[in-house]
Amino acid sequence: MTGEQGFVWRIRVYFEDTDSAGVVYHANYLKFMERARTEWLRMLGVGQGELSDTEGVQFVVREARLRLRQPARYDDELEIVSRMVLLRPMRMRFAQQVRCRGVLLVEGDVDVVCVDKMTFKPVGIPDKISTILRQQLSGDLLEDW
Repeated sequence: MTGEQGFVWRIRVYFEDTDSAGVVYHANYLKFMERARTEWLRMLGVGQGELSDTEGVQFVVREARLRLRQPARYDDELEIVSRMVLLRPMRMRFAQQVRCRGVLLVEGDVDVVCVDKMTFKPVGIPDKISTILRQQLSGDLLEDW
């Protein structure tokens, strides 16, 4: 679901996501955020497998920053909110939040770069994908990087 707040993707916390105290292990928030970004792209009609097969590129995480505020626990239903806040020729930045029952648990910023799938060197986001992504942003966020 997409709204003013961004794309919202829901996930249930399973036992495998937690530590021995039943609290979500910190690295798993990155997995949840990755899945939300992937589902956002899928909702826009950009399948990552197809992107790799037809365009020869992949999106990879360049940098990720998390701010843990409160823990999620076993069996919580989480909302992962994703907004693309920056788009450049080869990169995107996402602001993401993890919420439970309206309470902010985790905030994160994730920079994603487009790379050639064979060399893993940065390349420009393909034009047809860039056009789709640009429709998600206001003009002031489209500067060269």
